[in-house]
Amino acid sequence: MRTSNSLPRSVPEAQGLPSSAILAFVKEVEASIDSLHSFMLLRHGTVVAESWWYPYKPDTPHMLFSLSKSFTSTAVGLAVDEGLLSIDAPVLSFFPGDAPKKVGPNLEAMQVQHLLSMSTGHDQDTTEAAFSRRDRNAVRGFLSLPVEHVPGTHFVYNTAASYMLSAIVQKLTGQTLLDYLTPRLFEPLGIQGATWESWVDGVNLGGWGMSAKTEDIARFGQLYLQRGMWNGRRIVPEAWVEEATTKQVDNSSNSPADWQQGYGYQFWRGRHNTYRGDGAFGQYCIVMSDQDAVLAITSGVNDMQAVLDTAWGKLLPAMGTGKAAVDNTAADELGRALKSLALAPQQGAATSPLAARLSGRTYAFEPNDETLHSLSFDFSSHNAKPAQSCTLTYRLLGGGKRRGTHRLTCGYCTWADGVAAFDAHVPGRVTMPQLRAAASGAWTAVDTFMIKLCQVETPFIATITCRFADDRLFFDLKFNVGFGPTERPQLIGRLV
Repeated sequence: MRTSNSLPRSVPEAQGLPSSAILAFVKEVEASIDSLHSFMLLRHGTVVAESWWYPYKPDTPHMLFSLSKSFTSTAVGLAVDEGLLSIDAPVLSFFPGDAPKKVGPNLEAMQVQHLLSMSTGHDQDTTEAAFSRRDRNAVRGFLSLPVEHVPGTHFVYNTAASYMLSAIVQKLTGQTLLDYLTPRLFEPLGIQGATWESWVDGVNLGGWGMSAKTEDIARFGQLYLQRGMWNGRRIVPEAWVEEATTKQVDNSSNSPADWQQGYGYQFWRGRHNTYRGDGAFGQYCIVMSDQDAVLAITSGVNDMQAVLDTAWGKLLPAMGTGKAAVDNTAADELGRALKSLALAPQQGAATSPLAARLSGRTYAFEPNDETLHSLSFDFSSHNAKPAQSCTLTYRLLGGGKRRGTHRLTCGYCTWADGVAAFDAHVPGRVTMPQLRAAASGAWTAVDTFMIKLCQVETPFIATITCRFADDRLFFDLKFNVGFGPTERPQLIGRLV
């Protein structure tokens, strides 16, 4: 929903970009990338194209994963500007009570700047080890690990380092990153409703855990493109913008290409003199300095390089210095395309000869990792003309808000809005809470009902296959992307 605080909008040609180039970008994404959830393109501070693949929507926040790191960097920069912190400060100086009994010279030499540039001296990412301690003290876990290299000499992507930055900011300010940034960054930029998950100690995760809307990502990128200025007001020190987005450490051993261009302070350098914050499965805040452009993207993709390649190939070369010639045919086609983008719902039949007999039956499961206790279907609308939806009722034995009985409406070959709590096993979470979702279902065989479930605040799209045989239900759950195996072991429910 557009508000008085929204970014200005313009036709692309007025900002030197032909509609045909954006249309080519969209067509390439549709043909080759599965799947973007949204994008917003700014040129000269003006939105020239934006779209959300339904059921994703403009007012729905999206998990940012490691794009959160760039916001963490900004908090550190603000704390430095306020005189609370120096990036030359030893990391150990903030946590003397959590230091190991024996402190090696490399740990002693580790400074805040090394946390920022992912050059802590660790040989491998410390995140799993730091967060898996029995006492759940991630700071102590981080400091207890061997530091094999001299800090500043060796790059390794290390999400626990970003958590340490968050812990330092909270130690100095008495506020979480979210609370600290709200009056200093989010409110001036008009970012509302951002959230940030915390570890058990109440510290925002720093390296991940933030959720925000697509336009919020675009605003953040535009702020950096404007070197920290917003509406004539200095928000972030220009010196920090320069330091954070400049190559601070070599990472040329990484792969693929756009992850080999150097690393700043929680920002990646990219090809074509670009820089970006990015997060798992395709969350991007891309700043194209030479073109005076910003591209914000949310998605659920496995190949993050392919998204950047498409932007470099279709958008970047078309950005001219003056106004572009108007092509009404291309502009009209682009307008139609942007309004009609959608993820395909589950395809199949709206009914089955088994539907009436199965409706209302409950299937119970043995204890399992998904914490799914029981599941039943209401196909009572299968005789409606035309059929509209069915309802799943499922009981979970997990902790927190997931525990209990839940209902999910599945539109037949269309999307139905609701909430869902199927767990995508996100690191840092014991269980996935109930989140906004959209579900569609259809019969793909006489005995098989399939459900496509978009958890629209996340990159995760689940495909649930339910095959009925006598008194048994064979339940298969698969996700589009994941940090581990995306296909879960089959569960077998028995008729109660």
